[in-house]
Amino acid sequence: MRLSGFTFLRNAHKLHYPILESIQSALDLVDEFVIALGDSDPDDDSRQRIEALNSDKIVLFDTVWDLEKFPRGMEHAHQTDLAKEKCTGDWLLYLQGDEVLHEKDVPQLRQNCERWLTDDRVEAMVFDYLHFWGDYDHVHKNHAWYKREIRLVRNDPGIHSFRSAQSFRRIPNFDGVSYRQKKGTKKLTAVAANARIFHYGWVRPPSAMQKKRVYFTENHLGAERAQKMSATQAKDFDYGPLALIPRYSGSHPAVMKEKIATLDWRNSLYETTPNGHTAPTHKHDRVKYRAISWLENNLFGGKALFQSEHFKILDDNPRVKSP
Repeated sequence: MRLSGFTFLRNAHKLHYPILESIQSALDLVDEFVIALGDSDPDDDSRQRIEALNSDKIVLFDTVWDLEKFPRGMEHAHQTDLAKEKCTGDWLLYLQGDEVLHEKDVPQLRQNCERWLTDDRVEAMVFDYLHFWGDYDHVHKNHAWYKREIRLVRNDPGIHSFRSAQSFRRIPNFDGVSYRQKKGTKKLTAVAANARIFHYGWVRPPSAMQKKRVYFTENHLGAERAQKMSATQAKDFDYGPLALIPRYSGSHPAVMKEKIATLDWRNSLYETTPNGHTAPTHKHDRVKYRAISWLENNLFGGKALFQSEHFKILDDNPRVKSP
């Protein structure tokens, strides 16, 4: 059995992605780690930092982004597919630049890859998600955040990244462009990976978080909208009152130890809204999502309600557990 890891990057270090930690978290599991490195800004040094890892498992190749051909975030899916196509493994582990594996989950993940290798019914594996917010001590258990998602697929050319690269679908006769075309696609049949994804995409210094949001707005809505956002919004992102976000008491991946120790924006965060300050209303703060979240967490054992997922769980596989 051969395992490949893969990802796509652009301006990763400049935008404070934990990309080195993400890659390193997978190296003990995979036989190769394929990286599609986009045409980053001149002041981004992601390539040099990745090469400094000095791993013969890393396969790095250059790409050029085309946001006109692939608008609305579809370039993310396109870049994902470019990396996927270069993978040589039987199973392909997909980690975005802000996602990290926990070393405690690696042995079980390897066992599951071996267990399902010859079962052609299984096209993918579903991971439990921990979405951190603001710092490394607060993690969402909110309906606004997906609880689980596909992060490992078979090396099958009929399986493609979907929409803005959140998940994967089987897309017959794919034209190579229409990543947001749902009609004719098929959900993958999946089993539990029994592993977690530590998602640190919303753990950045407030200024870096806002810069990343501007970049993503350009990728999804175009340069004009991104420029307007940059000109009209505050330079520093406001995470809002953290007291509303559950505290995390578990361990983080060992590769994150140094990065966690360097958190230096604690003074920009607040547990309760200071007097005279108007906190923003984020999606997870809305009454609708707070009400559904209360039902999920208190009456349904963490099971997601009213959510559409990109996969079908194999009937004889144990229910995927929530984090």
